[in-house]
Amino acid sequence: MKQVVYGDEEHPLNPEHAAQVVAEVYAQELLPILAANVMALEFEAKKDATALLAYMLKRTQPQPPTAPTVDWIVRVAPELPSVLVQGYKEDAATALASGTMLRECLRHEELARLVLQREDAWLPFFEHIDLPTFDVASDAFSTFRDLLTKHKTIVAEFLEAHYDRFFGAYTALLASPNYVTKRQSLKLLGELLLDRANFNVMTRYIAASANLKLMMNLLRDKSRSIQFEAFHVFKVFVANPNKPPAVLEILVKNKEKLVQYLSEFHNDKDDEQFTDEKAYLLRQIEAL
Repeated sequence: MKQVVYGDEEHPLNPEHAAQVVAEVYAQELLPILAANVMALEFEAKKDATALLAYMLKRTQPQPPTAPTVDWIVRVAPELPSVLVQGYKEDAATALASGTMLRECLRHEELARLVLQREDAWLPFFEHIDLPTFDVASDAFSTFRDLLTKHKTIVAEFLEAHYDRFFGAYTALLASPNYVTKRQSLKLLGELLLDRANFNVMTRYIAASANLKLMMNLLRDKSRSIQFEAFHVFKVFVANPNKPPAVLEILVKNKEKLVQYLSEFHNDKDDEQFTDEKAYLLRQIEAL
């Protein structure tokens, strides 16, 4: 099937034959079967299945402009993206193949919405990201990042609707003993909070004194990289002109310690923007 839809040196692409394969894939409802049985395929066949799904998803019709496979999945097999998420529970080769297929799906807003609409689809990511197998955990985080950053409008709606459940699980990532998990999660948190589309979520997050305490602790982490990522979240709390009383109280109570610590914070870093931001933060804290 891959040879027919892509062609190769020995077998030039025949659009008519490719269209017949595509029609049969729809007729036999093959895509959800592939998604559910990736683990049963040999290594090369896993790659071929991924290539076939990628081809199907990229197909478009000009008049009116539509992506027929995306529409087909939404109508006939809406569980397909969620099934691919479950692939992370299998062996490493299956997990990586499922992750690649899932990222192809997440390019399309309609399919990303299918994942965000099901708690049993997005919640397992918090487990997969912290898996002990580095390759699988890293792949899961890459997919998770795509899910939360590619389609900003539906993600903002999702984060507002599931705020407590989502950030309750996210806080556990920030406390992970796994250095890579902690650093990547902290960096992504900063990106999410500073994205204009997530203004309401950011406002709610920085109103919680527990979140401020967490960032202050991470500022003192033994890893300089984690300190640096924590700084970019911490600065949002300080820059907020409408600090809730509980947040303001913590900052005032720790004012002298914060000024002393930030004055020596990463002074060897050659980054003009960071230097300017740190100077601004120091002025804001001193003026409290």
